[in-house]
Formats: sequence, structure tokens, C-alpha cells
Amino acid sequence: MRIRTATTIAALLTAGLSLSSPASAASAKYGDDFNGDGYRDYAASAGGNTKGGGVLITFGTATGPGTKTQFVSQSSAGVPGSDETDDMFGAFRAAADFNADGYGDLAVGAPGENVDGRADQGAVTILWGSANGLSGGTAIPAKAKESYAYTGRDLAVGDFNGDGRKDLAVVAGGKAYVYRGAINRTGVHGTVSTLDKSGSAFSATAVIAGKVNGDAKTDLVVIGDGVNPEEIWSEAWFVKGGSTLSSGKTLRLESQSGGGGSADRGGDGVIADFDHDGYGDIAIGTSLYGGYKGRVSVWYGSSSGPGTSARITQNTSGVAGTAEAYDHFGDSVSAGDVNGDGYQDLAVGAPGEKIDGKEYAGTVHVLYGRASGLTGTGSQAFARNSAGIPGALESDDFFGATVRLRDTDRDGHADLFVTGQVGSLRLPGTASGVTTAGVTAVSADGVINGMPQ
Repeated sequence: MRIRTATTIAALLTAGLSLSSPASAASAKYGDDFNGDGYRDYAASAGGNTKGGGVLITFGTATGPGTKTQFVSQSSAGVPGSDETDDMFGAFRAAADFNADGYGDLAVGAPGENVDGRADQGAVTILWGSANGLSGGTAIPAKAKESYAYTGRDLAVGDFNGDGRKDLAVVAGGKAYVYRGAINRTGVHGTVSTLDKSGSAFSATAVIAGKVNGDAKTDLVVIGDGVNPEEIWSEAWFVKGGSTLSSGKTLRLESQSGGGGSADRGGDGVIADFDHDGYGDIAIGTSLYGGYKGRVSVWYGSSSGPGTSARITQNTSGVAGTAEAYDHFGDSVSAGDVNGDGYQDLAVGAPGEKIDGKEYAGTVHVLYGRASGLTGTGSQAFARNSAGIPGALESDDFFGATVRLRDTDRDGHADLFVTGQVGSLRLPGTASGVTTAGVTAVSADGVINGMPQ
């Protein structure tokens, strides 16, 4: 699973067993169960008292996040590198039991790391799980050895070749690299593939891992930007998993005329089965679409990979509100089964929504999966002025800047977690959808931002 912050490139610019693995070890049930107690944990980017950033772990319990925490930085024992200004260690994270010892491990990107005099080359480190949490780390060898490669500016995990080992996808220098397992405390023991759209202007900015075509191998979607003198655009590129990774179709996410504009245009997304047909569907939020009105592109999976696509905006029938400039619809997306019907649902943040004259007050939409896929039918919307939502409606609350769907109390219904400057919340999921009954305050830094997309 991949855990990503909302940090953009614009912000960046301003075969062996683990030596500690017991012979009887089995892979952790959850890739983010770092202490092996059977409960999922939360890994969030946090500054602490560091210069270059760190990771705050909030350990899970049977009823969700607990009170026990751990902070890991490049000043921690056994972690490679040193704590330096603007390293951004922990800004991007992906969890998996890489060494199959029963403890979840955490891949951590430090895209601002300076290496051998190369500014912002970036680095990736694997932090190793143990009974006491994360302990020690191993550096992943860099492939883009150049200044401003921002290695680790996005990460994703999966078994891309189907050999039973966890592999790691890394964005660096406008390309995606896939490091094949075994990956353990002594290093990377498999081959490394470079994913580069040769002959095109495509520059990778994000990666999403999941099973799209229904086979046993994890597929990869690479999101990136392109630019030429006439146009700048973003698109999603499907790469089929296998012993050899195979280049597949692309889906244009947005475009504008003229050869300029911001990078990281395509945003980020998730892979989940919204129509419950056994194939993973790709949902990508592109918040700058249409003058930052924003939209979500849904690319439906099939036995041959992604096929038909649909676009959802606030002008889609059944979706509350109206698409307006700077709503940033799709700035954050997350999938989970809210009502327990077997169809994955999608939460979509629109943190720029203007409400009652309050700019950037923000709102959150929940779109429900069904046999026909995601539509606006039966969707829900929540803002500070919704009945049962605590906190005053204020400008610059950015309610929905991060949204997450996750069944923290294990009742079979994904709960909705939402960040906001006025306060971050958990809204329970039920058989009839998200409810404001029983809404509670939660920590954005330690919990919500520590959940996978």
C-alpha cells in the first residue's frame, strides 16, 4: 500500500531472507502492521524537532488508532543518512512486509536529500518492522543520480512479477523504477526496471499500484505530465504486471494550450473495484482541471486492462454543488466500502469550495459504487454547515484537503476521515452510508495523514 502526502513538485521546489527473520515467520497480514500485533498502524509525515522531517507512527488497536506512538527520523539509530534541512524525509511513504518476517515495513522517500553534492537528488529508505515498531533502515540504491531528481517523490508497492515477493516502485527524475524483491536488510536482490515513455515528453510524477486485469500480478499506473510548445497535459499510463512489465494504454487526464504551467498536474489516485466485477478500476483526481474546478477520471478495469472511462465533476447529475473555479474537486481521493454492499465507494475532497461567501471553506463528497460503476446517484456531501458536523464555517478551513475511507473499528463499514484547519473528523460508515451521528475529532497529523490513499 502507498501512503502519500498532498505535497506537490511545486512544494518540492519552494533473493535472501531478512537476517532477523525466524524460520517460522510468515508475511504480515497487513503491510502497515509494524509491530506485528494484528492491528493496522498509521505512518504520517511529521517534522518533530528535526531539520529534515520524520515519520510519526500511531499504533493501532482493536478499535482504531491508539495512544502509543513512535517517531523515526534520520537521527534514529540504524537509519541511513543524517538529518539535514529540507530533506523531506517521510514526505512519501509506502508500507509492505518486504522481508516476509511477519512485521510490516515502511518505504520512506526523502525527495529533498542532497547526495554527493547533487542538490535534491533524493533518497529512499526501508524502515524495518519489529515487535517494538520500526527499527533501523536500509537505503535503496538510487538510479537517477542527478540534481533535482527528487528520488522518492512518490512510492507504490506490489508483487509486480507475481513471484510472491513485495516489489517497490519509485518515482525519480521523471521516470518510474520498479525494484524487484527480495528486498531485505542487506539490500535489493532483484532486478530493477526503468519505466520511461521513450520518444515522448512524458515525465512521471506519481504511481498507483493495484490489480486491474484480474490476474495474480500487481499492475502499475504511472501518472505524469507532458509539454510541448503548443500544449501542456497530464495523463495516466497503464503498465501491466508480469515477468516483464508491459506498456499499455494511456488516458488523457486534462490539457491546456500553451507550453507552460504547473507540474504534478495529474494529481494522484487509487485502484479499487467500484463495479464489483473482479477487476480493479482506476480513479484519479485532477484538481487543476478547468481552472481548478477539478474532476475525477474513472478508468474501468477488464481482463485486458483498463478500458472504458468516465469523468465526474460537481456538474455530474446527483453530485451536490456546481463546478466552480478553485473548488479543487479531486484534490484528495480515497476508496473503501462504506455501506458494506461489496462495492468500493469513493470519497472526493473539494477543499476550495466557497460556501456562504467563505472562500476555501471546503466540502467532501462520497460517491457510491454499483454495478454500473461510480455515478452521482445517491452521493453524499458534507461541509461545516452540514447538520451534525462540528466546527464553525470559516474561510480557509480547507475541509477535505485530505480524505480517507478506512474501517478503523472493523465493523464492516469504512469510516470517512476528513482534515480541516478548524478540526479534523471521523464520520462513521453505516449500511445506509456515512452518518454524522457519532462524529468524533481525530488527529490529522498522526492518523488521517497516516492512512493509505
